[in-house]
Amino acid sequence: MNQNQLVMNIASISGETRKTVEHVLKTAGDVVQAALAEEGEAVLPGLGKLSVKTRAAREGRNPATGEALRIAAKRVPHFSAAKALKDAVA
Repeated sequence: MNQNQLVMNIASISGETRKTVEHVLKTAGDVVQAALAEEGEAVLPGLGKLSVKTRAAREGRNPATGEALRIAAKRVPHFSAAKALKDAVA
């Protein structure tokens, strides 16, 4: 499902306009992004939890030259699915 399909499905189920649904989804994305940046965790009821994990620094290789290079440590988003979502998919 792409973004447009998601917006249309939510709009048809909720009875809201497409524009309203787009605004709510964008705002929810902004709120989750800010929560991850500040607190490192955001819960999406019924879906799961987004958190921030730290990926350690490591050695890598340039695929073109085979030259070894150092990949710096970084913070990455991580999603853990809620039990309800896992059960729905299984």
